[in-house]
Amino acid sequence: MERDTARGTEVVGWLRGAAPATGVVILAAHPDDETAGLGAHLPELTRAVLVHVTDGAPRDRRWWGAPHCADRETYARVRREELASALALAGFPSEQVRGLGLVDQEASLDLAHLARSIADLLRELRPDIVLTHPYEGGHPDHDGTAFAVHAACRLLERRGIRPPRLIEFASYFSRGGELVVGDFLPWPGSEPAAVVLSADQRELKARLLACFASQRETLAAVPRGVERFRLAPRYDFTLPPHEGTLHYERFDWGVTGAEWRRRAREAARELGLGGAGWA
Repeated sequence: MERDTARGTEVVGWLRGAAPATGVVILAAHPDDETAGLGAHLPELTRAVLVHVTDGAPRDRRWWGAPHCADRETYARVRREELASALALAGFPSEQVRGLGLVDQEASLDLAHLARSIADLLRELRPDIVLTHPYEGGHPDHDGTAFAVHAACRLLERRGIRPPRLIEFASYFSRGGELVVGDFLPWPGSEPAAVVLSADQRELKARLLACFASQRETLAAVPRGVERFRLAPRYDFTLPPHEGTLHYERFDWGVTGAEWRRRAREAARELGLGGAGWA
């Protein structure tokens, strides 16, 4: 594997070093987010635990990638079957996959509960590393997952438990009205590591992504030749991740940025995390 920065060697070294020992948890919002973000690394992370916050099936069938499904439960099963095919191809054990059972597009409805659930999970598993989403306004579930993971780490600290190191995999966001996929919204002092994939890894990544037939259009823009990671910054979830319209505000996904941030403020108060910048 060729890496274009020393930082890439460092980050991937953490992943490889932790996975056989005290472990890695991959916390993704939807089935397929892990494949889009780090699919080429899944064969190296076969001792990790993969956790999905949602089942990947919104209530509104306009957003189903398999419109022939009779109901939401059927579509959720399609998403599970696609995930199972991809993980089998990557050699990732099915018994190390868990789901928190939320509905797609609804991860931010009760952020306090989600944070407590993730804190309980991390207290059980005691990983050294958690791989998860950045806070970038790409999808409200991505941002909800990011909030809940950061909040869960604070809850662990209050219990006297050392929190895991948070490493982000690249997702997507809007820049000047254009969708950016597989890169990070710039954050001062947090430089991403770009891991350039070998020919074999590029082929594997393409095959893994092809397993998600219901998401073909969405995943078409995912880069096949590079995966990017970075140490998670210290976010202020009460502020927009960037100026202007967020990507998810361009769609009817049930929440605006202002409403999402109101939910985050209320959750922080309920969890006793204090004011702005607590993360």
